Amino acid sequence: MIFALFHLFLLLGIIILAFYSLFQGNVLRFALIIGLLIIYYFLALHKNILEEIKRKKKKKKKKKK
Repeated sequence: MIFALFHLFLLLGIIILAFYSLFQGNVLRFALIIGLLIIYYFLALHKNILEEIKRKKKKKKKKKK
């Protein structure tokens, strides 16, 4: 649980840094950070998120029966 919270805050911090760079006028740094975060999402998180959604749908259907 601690690892998950640390990871969440780290990702939020990186997103804040990206938008801070954008507001300073550094569009290239913003695009690079957001692009890398998108790649990271699809390589590391996307499959697990889809599995969790399916698991919750099954649990919800089972609960209704």
